[in-house]
Amino acid sequence: MKFWWLFLGCMFTVSALAKPDMVKINGYDVEYEIVGKGKHTVLLEAGGAAGLSDWDPIFIKLAQKAKIVRYSRIGNGGSAKIKKHYSSEEYAQEVKMVLDALNIKEPVVYVAHSYGAYVARRFASMYPERVSALMLIEPATEHDVDIMRKIDLAKAEKEIAQIKLDDLINGMSNQYLDFWSKRPLPDYPQIPDIPVTVIASTKKYDEPSILFFTDKAREMWGELHSEWANSFPQGKAVLTDKSYHYPQNDEPAMVVKEIFELLARIKH
Repeated sequence: MKFWWLFLGCMFTVSALAKPDMVKINGYDVEYEIVGKGKHTVLLEAGGAAGLSDWDPIFIKLAQKAKIVRYSRIGNGGSAKIKKHYSSEEYAQEVKMVLDALNIKEPVVYVAHSYGAYVARRFASMYPERVSALMLIEPATEHDVDIMRKIDLAKAEKEIAQIKLDDLINGMSNQYLDFWSKRPLPDYPQIPDIPVTVIASTKKYDEPSILFFTDKAREMWGELHSEWANSFPQGKAVLTDKSYHYPQNDEPAMVVKEIFELLARIKH
């Protein structure tokens, strides 16, 4: 029996390290991987300029109870390299194209990290029939910079201006049309009445580099996401002081547990 579990572990390791498959979306190559099987299909959406490898710490573990799909948005990871101003609507449309190309017709449990939450929230409102549950991990929101401004407006404006310059230093920022323009994102009831979980970090920084990482900002960040999650009839907020921005790296067991708990809350 011990040999059997070792064998399975080796197979999972090989699978996790295997080269991702490719699918054509809008004429561009998009990398993706699918593992596992089960009643539910979980779609993993990485943040910012990240690719599918951001989910390495939990990808295989999740396959114990569901079919798990991860991919890299165009311009990120191993997908086609392009630079353009993307909006969350465009990304959401491409998510639908990816699911259609992979013949995934059932509603997905959408798990998104950081900027990926922009895409997930937009997708859930544009294609409500395609989402059965939603999890946002350390989600970026249209209110992020408001936290800084409420603490110290003058200092916040200087820091925000510098962050914008840093964000654009290597070319066009894919998040520019959403993050910096502060366009409002969909909330309940634009996003349907589905199980929703938000995981947000309130862990304090020893030496905050900007206002956003000060103790006061961490408290406001937790309050922001708690209020957002609790506005949903089936919402749940999970605040952690053990991780910074990557709970899937720092607390993979906790994130896996919360995803499995989310699956159990789905009524169909």
